[in-house]
Amino acid sequence: MPDLVIITGASSGLGLAVARSVPFSARVVDISRSGPPEDSGIEHLEADLADPASWPDLAVRIGALTKEADPRRMMLIHAAGTLSPIGFAGDVDSEAYTANVLLNSAAGQVLGHVFLALAADREGDRTLVMISSGAASSTYPGWSAYGAGKAALDQWVRNVGAEQKLRGGVVVVAIAPGVIDTAMQEQIRATSPDDFPDVERFERLHAEGNLVEPEVAARRFWTAVEGGLEPGSVIDLRRV
Repeated sequence: MPDLVIITGASSGLGLAVARSVPFSARVVDISRSGPPEDSGIEHLEADLADPASWPDLAVRIGALTKEADPRRMMLIHAAGTLSPIGFAGDVDSEAYTANVLLNSAAGQVLGHVFLALAADREGDRTLVMISSGAASSTYPGWSAYGAGKAALDQWVRNVGAEQKLRGGVVVVAIAPGVIDTAMQEQIRATSPDDFPDVERFERLHAEGNLVEPEVAARRFWTAVEGGLEPGSVIDLRRV
């Protein structure tokens, strides 16, 4: 009965770094469209999390996976997210904006609900982590859907964490990892100030070497997780 760690968005960036650095023996499974590198040793469940039509089938596949693995310890980490489209609400492409809302807000809540149901009758450690962001509590014109999505997940964690304390026992938390040197940061720096007025701040962070490497952020993430987590907490790794 190996441990099981399911990570959305482990095809690249922080999700991949977290998947590669799991500090205990576990079966690690990515949920994404493209999948992790072939040599990563990470399994892949293909799904477009921005498409609600894929969610029921994905729930069935996750259920089958947990039944097959029969893990002693099970964990879901929701790291998938997108900034696209960067720009002002009402100006950007409507289809892309809708996909942003679905992926950053709704998908995490739906998958979290699925995980909680699967974990309800199991013993052992059961942990659910939402990857948050400073954008959940700061104002960035051009990131309305992204910031709102992260804020929604933070509040979901607070409420569900309180529920699990009363009944369930799953540790549910949100972790904001800081500003990480990923393709998302490249996308930000390539954005026009007309669409993202704060772009200069992120250009400066990059120029001054203040972006955190994904591997460093992943180590900080696992230190926090393995150090014990208060259910329902929203943790900013820059302040711990």
